[in-house]
Amino acid sequence: MKTKKGIFSWIGTGVFTIIGIVYILPILIVLMNSFKKKVYINKEPFRIPSGKTFASIENYISAIDKYELLSAVGWTVFITVGSVLVILVCTSMCAWYITRVTTKFTKLFYLLCVFSMVVPFQMVMFTLSLVADRTGLRTPWGIIIIYLGFGAGLAVFMFCGFVKSIPLEIEEAAMIDGCTPLRTFFSVVLPIMKPTYISVGILETMWIWNDFLLPYLVLDLNKYKTISIAIQYMKGSYGRVDMGAVMAALILAVIPVVIFYLSCQKHIIKGVAAGAVKG
Repeated sequence: MKTKKGIFSWIGTGVFTIIGIVYILPILIVLMNSFKKKVYINKEPFRIPSGKTFASIENYISAIDKYELLSAVGWTVFITVGSVLVILVCTSMCAWYITRVTTKFTKLFYLLCVFSMVVPFQMVMFTLSLVADRTGLRTPWGIIIIYLGFGAGLAVFMFCGFVKSIPLEIEEAAMIDGCTPLRTFFSVVLPIMKPTYISVGILETMWIWNDFLLPYLVLDLNKYKTISIAIQYMKGSYGRVDMGAVMAALILAVIPVVIFYLSCQKHIIKGVAAGAVKG
């Protein structure tokens, strides 16, 4: 019996190792080609750069200087951090309210949040672009409000699940001690919600950082570009693509997300499990 379990364990380990390699291989190929001269990226995409094919950090310098990648990184960081903070604060307070105050309105609002999770973005993207243009939201601080609308559904759903697991007696004790509802939330409820805060923050950060379509439709591209849009603009006229700069920009865009995810991955499972205690 133990022998069979050992065999299945080794088989499972081998299968998942192969799957892991398959997933990581494209990133390694991009990393390898980012240090290769542009001429040889298309000719020899799978060969390790050496000798005449090795370009050192020329592609990275080109991406930063020629295509203003640092400016795009700055706007991407601003939009991502601002949007995530607004989503976390607003949706957690909203989830706490609609969980503790049970009325027809709060039930309807919760259903609308859940329904928004299944509505395809393509259904509203052209209307959204028009509304953003008419209301002056074509700026990095304006798109934060739009991200709040699109990210609220999942966040409210996860926060509601966690708030239901918090004993009501804790909040009642705080109010007896003289805490206002706002102070009760920020001093008592918010610290308890930390695991879900972290998991929602990670998921929203990875979504907003990698998003291309929403900033492309909303932002004034003559003034503001995110990393995804800057990489798209590396495609020149007549289909010409600066592959060296593209490869370098992709690595620079991926590295922060990978580091952020690896440093916080344990909190994702913890937060999702905590939010699923009661649904």
